[in-house]
Amino acid sequence: MTHLHSKRLSGLGPGRVLATVVGLLAALVLGASGEADASAGPSPVAAPRWTDQPHGFASLAGGTTGGAGGKVVTVSDQASLARYAAAEEPYVIRVSGAIAVEPFGSDIVVTSDKTIIGVGDTGEIVHGELHLNPGTSNVIIRNLTIRDSYVEGDWDGKTTDFDAIQMDTVDHVWIDHNRFTHMGDGLLDIRKDSRYITVSYNQFTSHNKAFGIGWTTNVLTEITIDHNWFTGTKQRNPSADNCAYAHLYNNYLSAQVADGDPTWTYGNWSRGRTRMVIENSYYDGVQHPYQADATAELVQRGSILKHTTGRTDAWGTAFDPRDFYAYRLDPAAAVPALVTRFSGPRKQIGGVTLRVPADYATVQAAVDAVPDGNTVPVTIAVAPGTYRAKVLIPASKPNIVLQGTGQDRSDTVIVYDTPAAYGGSTGSATVRIAANDVTARNLTFSNDFDEAAVELNGEQALAMKTTGDRIVFEDTAFLGNQDTLMTDSPKLTTVSRVYVRDSYIEGDVDFVYGRATTVIERSVIKALSRGSATNNGYITAASTWTGNPYGFLITDSRIVSDAPAGSFHLGRPWHPGGEPEAVAQVLIRDTKLPAAIKASPWTDMSGFSWRDARFTEYRNYGPGAEVTADRPQMSEADARTHTVADYLRGTDDWAPHARH
Repeated sequence: MTHLHSKRLSGLGPGRVLATVVGLLAALVLGASGEADASAGPSPVAAPRWTDQPHGFASLAGGTTGGAGGKVVTVSDQASLARYAAAEEPYVIRVSGAIAVEPFGSDIVVTSDKTIIGVGDTGEIVHGELHLNPGTSNVIIRNLTIRDSYVEGDWDGKTTDFDAIQMDTVDHVWIDHNRFTHMGDGLLDIRKDSRYITVSYNQFTSHNKAFGIGWTTNVLTEITIDHNWFTGTKQRNPSADNCAYAHLYNNYLSAQVADGDPTWTYGNWSRGRTRMVIENSYYDGVQHPYQADATAELVQRGSILKHTTGRTDAWGTAFDPRDFYAYRLDPAAAVPALVTRFSGPRKQIGGVTLRVPADYATVQAAVDAVPDGNTVPVTIAVAPGTYRAKVLIPASKPNIVLQGTGQDRSDTVIVYDTPAAYGGSTGSATVRIAANDVTARNLTFSNDFDEAAVELNGEQALAMKTTGDRIVFEDTAFLGNQDTLMTDSPKLTTVSRVYVRDSYIEGDVDFVYGRATTVIERSVIKALSRGSATNNGYITAASTWTGNPYGFLITDSRIVSDAPAGSFHLGRPWHPGGEPEAVAQVLIRDTKLPAAIKASPWTDMSGFSWRDARFTEYRNYGPGAEVTADRPQMSEADARTHTVADYLRGTDDWAPHARH
């Protein structure tokens, strides 16, 4: 036969429109309340309410990446936490549940190139301190609760030094979305010329000396402190001694401890030769909201004082934070609601993002970094580009989200060019997903083997093969010719489910095939011409187990083709190895069909009659949808039990379509 090069289609309307709508919704939900009024000088950069990227001073001078590039581990005991935190190599350490530290008040030493992050909002370190020794660099601590090393009767912390986090002479540290409460000395001590620090969206509660910075005669520390909630604390909210630049904005101080102390009960203090800028913060019931030594400088603008007494010092010019970085300044009036809602550990933050190629050179390297038996979603964020390499997500690494970060799915392409002649059908696949609970978004998967250029006994060339259960493809493209997309299961009687939405699939021969229960919704399927006037190929080749009532469902979609009229089949029944228990089930419903579809669109395969398979249509339309004697139509009664929900429900009520 004559082989023609495929005509590839990308960036189709439905997916692009969906992505745009999602982006707008995200901006509204996370960012609408985040713009300052004109008088406050809002930043032109509107950031989301939280991201997994540091901002402020921690983002400068090379930035802070923590354990990026290292393996991801999950710990639930002190020994494991201590081992990985003190390791020489980088690690992303997820803390699952509460870890009680012994002896009481002991340190967990954290070395350079570490991310320590709570899983969900339940990660806790109890009775212990995270300690960063001099010389430590590049550390991220997020989404944890560190609590309860308080020694009864030692309110001033004079006999113990049981901080939540202490660091001396370190650089590039991001402390974000944590809860610090009821510790033995300070909640957060940043000391001795530590540099490029950001402290954001934390809660400091039930304590005397909350947050101290300094213990040095030098003036080196650069620190950003934003969107933190200080409540039920007495002093050091924070105290900043000899900081080169201290930028405090959108912090909320409330319910200050009221013990009658006229001096050492206060809010923010610019001490020594500190240059401090305070913007749009909110002080409610605070004595001495902000004050400065005569040798220091403090610029304050836009803050709100409610039920406050005492000092509100402001003198000198300090510095302009926007000379260093862009930031979003929330209106001071919105700060109590925003900070109480968004600060502290968050369920949405407990995941991990691995970046390709910024932190991991290849997609496979990022997959390899995910721990076996992974129970918490890990996002592999793939930057725009063409990645010519195969990828295997093994069965041992579930709960992965493969996310392209470009504007369009065509921006990020994973491609290879192996045909079945050089490794079998499975070996030809550019990407193989054997794990359960994997989602791919905004990506293109391609096998660009040129079947027209060579003659081989094995021209099948898969862009994607799945065998896992609960696999989702959203706004993805699958490019190839023969056998482009195979959705399968580990064995005949095992039911795996795959949901494809707002996507694009192209091919010529059997290019959507396998035995998995597969729903293709709101997608475009392109049947490529092979240059024949009579037979250009087959869209589906299902091999559904006879005990499974649900095979392939193509619904609310559009099939397009550049093939001549009446030259393409909807499908044929595939019985791998002659397996009689593989009886195809395919329903195409509410879908537009092109003139290229044959009037008798189903055909036999390898001696098995299509009439013995379970091929039906329902309410299709378009020039290729004429109903003939060779086109079984599903009844309305049966159609009511052959919906997207019916195909995907299984025994665990899986409903990925309900998220839309």
